[in-house]
Order: sequence, then C-alpha cells, then structure tokens
Amino acid sequence: MTLRQKIGQMIMPLVLGAFSPEGTEAHEREIAWIEEDAVGGVVISVGTPVDVAVKLNDLQMHSEYPLLVGADLEAGAGFRFRGALHSPTNIVLGGATAFPPPMAFGAVGDPAYAYEMGRITATEALAMGVHMPFAPVLDVNNNADNPIINIRSFGEDAEMVGEMGASFVRGLQEHGAIATGKHFPGHGETEIDSHLALPVIRVERERMDSVELAPFRSAIRAGMGGIMTGHIAVPALSGERVPATLSSAVLTNLLRGELGFSGVIFTDAMNMGAIDRLFPRGEAAVRAVVAGADVLLMPPDVTEAIDAIERAVQRGRISERRIDTSVTRLLRLKEDFRLHENRLVPVERVPHIVGIPEHSDVAREVSERSLTLIRNERGLLPLLGTRSARVMSVTFRPKNDMLASRYFDGRLGATYRRLTSTHLDEDTHEAVYEALLRQARRSNLVVVSVYSNFAGVIEMTEEFVDFVNQLSARRITHVVVSFGNPYVIHDFPDVQAYLLAWSGTAASQRAAANALFGGQAITGTSPIGMSPLFERGDGLRISAKGVLGGR
Repeated sequence: MTLRQKIGQMIMPLVLGAFSPEGTEAHEREIAWIEEDAVGGVVISVGTPVDVAVKLNDLQMHSEYPLLVGADLEAGAGFRFRGALHSPTNIVLGGATAFPPPMAFGAVGDPAYAYEMGRITATEALAMGVHMPFAPVLDVNNNADNPIINIRSFGEDAEMVGEMGASFVRGLQEHGAIATGKHFPGHGETEIDSHLALPVIRVERERMDSVELAPFRSAIRAGMGGIMTGHIAVPALSGERVPATLSSAVLTNLLRGELGFSGVIFTDAMNMGAIDRLFPRGEAAVRAVVAGADVLLMPPDVTEAIDAIERAVQRGRISERRIDTSVTRLLRLKEDFRLHENRLVPVERVPHIVGIPEHSDVAREVSERSLTLIRNERGLLPLLGTRSARVMSVTFRPKNDMLASRYFDGRLGATYRRLTSTHLDEDTHEAVYEALLRQARRSNLVVVSVYSNFAGVIEMTEEFVDFVNQLSARRITHVVVSFGNPYVIHDFPDVQAYLLAWSGTAASQRAAANALFGGQAITGTSPIGMSPLFERGDGLRISAKGVLGGR
C-alpha cells in the first residue's frame, strides 16, 4: 500500500442504508470515498435489513481491499435497522430484532439476557454484512441529568455495568462479531451532550478507577476487541482540558499501557461538536492519530482528514511506523473475518436469520421482565379493566416518533370500549391541555404515556407537566408510564402510579399494557435511583393475579 492508501484504511465515513441507485448523488459520493480515498470501512446507519445487505455488497465490490463495517447496535440490530413506516398506508415494514435499551437489562438483573442480546445481535449483524456492532455502552449513568447516555447505560452501579457489559461482549464475540465498548473513559457523569459541546468531567483519578474505568476493565478481561473513545475532557487523566479522543495520556498511556488493551481504538464520530467546534478539522484528525486512535469515524470531510494526516507524516509529526501499526491491526482484523476470501453476504439468507420469531421472543421476554413499578398508591394496579369505564390515554412523544402508543393504545382499546386517545408534543397548544383537563374530570381513569428518544431525551413542555400535576392535585385517578427516561417523575413527583417500561418498542408497549391489567407479573427493579423519589433496587412486585410483595 502507498502511504495514502494506508491512511485511508484508518477512515470510516457514514453511509445510510437507504436505497440509493447508481448515478444518484449519495451513491456517487460513497463510491468516491471507496475508490478515490480508499477508505478502510464504513459506518452504516438506518435501513431495512435487505437494503443494508444489498448496499454493503455493492460497496464491497467497489473496494480494492475488503471494507470493515461498523454500526451502532446498542440495543440489537433493530436499533438501526428497524422501524420503517410507510406513511401513505401507515404500515410498519418491520426489520431486525429490537431489544429494549441496556437499562432495561439492568432492571432484569440477569447477565444471561445480556449475553443473549449479544448473540442475537452478532448473528443478525453478520447476516447483513456488519462486522462490528459499536456496543456495549459501558458508561455508568450516575448523573440523572445526563442528556446523552441515560437509558443507553445498564445502570448506575459500576460493578453491575461491568458484569452486564462483559456478558454482552462474550455473546457478540463468541458468535463472530467484534464488540466495541464505549465511551472511554466514561461518559456517565456529565450534563453536556458531546454532540454539541465538550463535557468536562471533574472527578479525581481514584474515583475514575473505582467507577468509570471499572466496566472497561471487566470488558477488556472478557476479550473485547474494540473500544470507542469519548469526546470528553477528564483533567484527572489527561492533565489538561482536551477531549480524551485527542489525548495520548488517555489512549496510549492509560488504555494501551495501564489497562493493557490490544484491540482496535475507534474515535467517536469526528463530526460531533465537542471536536469539530474546537479544532480545525484536519488538525483534529492528526491529533487523534497522535493520541493513539486506529480508526477515525465519520470525519466531516474524508479527503481533508486524509490530506492532513499525510502532511503530518511527510513533515515528521507522525511516523509512518505509527500508521503501519494501526493498519496492521486493522488488516489482521479483516483477516480474522476472512474478508479476503469472501467479503459478500448471501442476501437471500437475510430473511431466514434477521428478525425471526426465535430472536424477537427473547426481546419480548426482556421487555416483560424489565417492567418496574416505582409507585402504586392505594393498590391502583392491576386495573380492574371495566369495559364500560371512561378512560383517557394521553401520549407525550417526540414529534418524529410515529409509532409511539400504536401498540399500547391498541391493547387498551381492546379492553376499554370508550377509550379516547390524544397525542401531544412540544408544539401542542395550551388550549388542548385545558380541554383535556376538563375531559379528565369526567373520566374514570387517565393513562399518561411519556416517550423519549434512544438516549432518554424528551423535552416535556410546561403545559404537559402542569397537566399531569393537575391530575394529582385534583385526585383524578391516573397512571404514568415512562417508555424511556426513568427520571421524568422528577417533574411530577405526586403521581399515583408510576411504571417504567424503558423503551417504546412494540414489545415494551404490549408488555406495559398487559401488565396494567395484571396480565403478567411486574418484577423489575430499578438499576438507577433518584432520591428522594426512589432508590436503586426499588421496584414493587405484582403478580399476574395480585401483589407479590414490597420493595
């Protein structure tokens, strides 16, 4: 390889799994990265399983050297390759297996399920041509205001996060994929989203050792093959206010030296604000390589990044030997996948492997067992399910979540003949809330559902929060179900019943609705706390026929 080809091996741009025929702008841009810039791999995101497999086969055929393919699959292959909705017909097109997020696994508390998620994720990813699921998330979510980790973490206890993460790693790697733990050295203790700005974690080294670094140590001992850096500054580790991604003290001295990690180091996306707003783009790429990164994910400008690193080698800032070290590591990984023998996947096999009932049954079981009941005043749950009752279902959701309440309301409607359903978002007018409150006074029950995004983020409006608090103040019988962020109770602390369902997947919606009527047991315990409202380990247990016990 020429020097430029070797540098190209260290770059992985983002491609979408959407259908992009030859001659389209998207297709031509992707082919240029491969044929002209000689990138070593791609990060693929969103698309149906068959479209993803077809696209990756096409890209592989254009590349002189086999491409290494990664994808964010933190909650199974369905995290990126599921959920397409055909808007003209309102038909869900399906896709890969979608698990609830890692925090739901923490609520179950059984590492065997984390292993199963790893096994199924590896099986489905490889069938589509994805070699490296960028998972597990090994961050310890010890800050309730964290805007980017939240339910992506297994919980707030470092030992449990390490145990779950190591099980997930084994499940992935014993079935052919390579795990990539993130976001090193730990992104849990922050109130800033690194997509937007640089978080600075101001804790002592001793605390980092006992909390943030502990899960990474466990996963490394389990044989984890990859680690993704966090765009976070930890002065206790680096001695300066610089992102860990660009710190040799963090990546080389700590990760390679002290922790003994010998796998592939990936940067987090280089187009994120914590990097891209603070450093010139070419300079950021050079600094990441100097720090010890093997692969730069999603640089804002692929050619510019390669040019900058090439100039740095020519000027002696980076040795060519340093480049060779990373490229050799990557080529060996491709050889381990036997991509030099066969880089393509049989597309006709995808429907026989991806999203099959055997896999979705495991996701359903986790969704059911993770349900966690934090509050149940006067034994409100399980509901009586009186068919003639006047019941309101009120859903607050992100504007782009078209599947929120689809399955949940379907189950409620099957029991309550007089159910009314209302969907709210950040643009809902105040007058709507006034009308809802008048209706609630005439109702026997109000079921409030709150849906958040993949990271637990939901921007609840003052009007919505006031509506829920008015239900409490007026003692209108109500239940709040959080399909995502467990911390939303902070805004309405006097709710009568509060159920954590952890995600808005179809399985989680159905499980929550069934549990409301006592159709199944509620047995989860919270892997996080929010004092004084609830503590880690809390969870009221209810059987399918009645109360099992207390916290």
